[in-house]
Amino acid sequence: MTRSTSLAAAALALAACGETPSTPAPDDAVARGMLAAATTTVLLSGLDNPRGLAFGPEGALYVVEAGNTTINGPCFAGARGQICYSGTGGVTRYWKGRSERVVSGLPSQSNQTTKDVTGPHDIGFVGLGNAFITIGWGNDPARRAEYGALGADFGHLIKLQPSGGWRAVADIAAVEAESNPAGGSLDSNPFGLLNEPGVRFVADAGGNSLIEVRANGSTSVVATFGPTPAPPPFGSSEAVPTEVERGPDGALYVSKLTGVPFVAGNAAIMRVVPGEAPTVFAGGFKMITDFAFAPDGSMYVVEYASAPVFFGGPGRLTRVAPDGTRQLVSSALQTPTGVTVGPDGAVYVSNKGALSGAGEVLRIVP
Repeated sequence: MTRSTSLAAAALALAACGETPSTPAPDDAVARGMLAAATTTVLLSGLDNPRGLAFGPEGALYVVEAGNTTINGPCFAGARGQICYSGTGGVTRYWKGRSERVVSGLPSQSNQTTKDVTGPHDIGFVGLGNAFITIGWGNDPARRAEYGALGADFGHLIKLQPSGGWRAVADIAAVEAESNPAGGSLDSNPFGLLNEPGVRFVADAGGNSLIEVRANGSTSVVATFGPTPAPPPFGSSEAVPTEVERGPDGALYVSKLTGVPFVAGNAAIMRVVPGEAPTVFAGGFKMITDFAFAPDGSMYVVEYASAPVFFGGPGRLTRVAPDGTRQLVSSALQTPTGVTVGPDGAVYVSNKGALSGAGEVLRIVP
């Protein structure tokens, strides 16, 4: 089965290949417990396909926007319609009670048939002046050349400059093009990002791999993720890793969305120790787009949809306690794509993450 492309209306048909199936979908009443009494506030609105969130060193909240469907460059024929350069990706900051677009014009593209938008997907900070962003692609890396010079920064990890400009620091898609670490058809879509002193980790949702990026820009494959079983006629679905975080125990943790037909129960949080095969840490989810650890060791998991297969049903936010028990914090989200835990203890979620001009950031107090 060929890999599909981005994260939007056709929903994260991102892609990849091979490991042990995650735990089966548990009954929600048992797995999630009672719905938590949470207070939800809309902090930001009017965003273009909001994705990853992070707090900067000064305490401001940053959200990356993948962009919109405006055509600002060449197009090429994709599997599901014309894909056109947009260049409308950006970063919005919420600080001291006001919002401001602080970076504009980042590489982005849109499918003119499905309205999927791919561009900036995640952001991470380490100290002042060290903001990094993943720029997605969602196709064979070689097809970047069809945009000419405008395609140069797709599939990269970029670093923001204090001036608001940026420069590419690592070509994540080149790892897929040169070695295809997880096998299958060639596809790269850098998505989740963990930024640590001297090193970055990128979850390639298209390549089904976790890539380490060292300070000099060199890369290496930390882990690959294989397919999970799916009902006929599919047989299996791609892993589609979407986020990477450092856990309280020092291990790396990676979320799997799992691809078409998006079977409830196949999505999981994987525990990754370099040199060892990834293992299931928390299974039984549906379409995980992001997760974040809280200071108490608990984990907040965002699910894009909740229908048994394909799309449909609301998105959800679930808290997984250190002892493994689960509590449903919100079951009223709409295509949520990002989550982070703030220094104030609140949970911040990118909501309506597949909509241009209508995306939100929610502040949720469990």
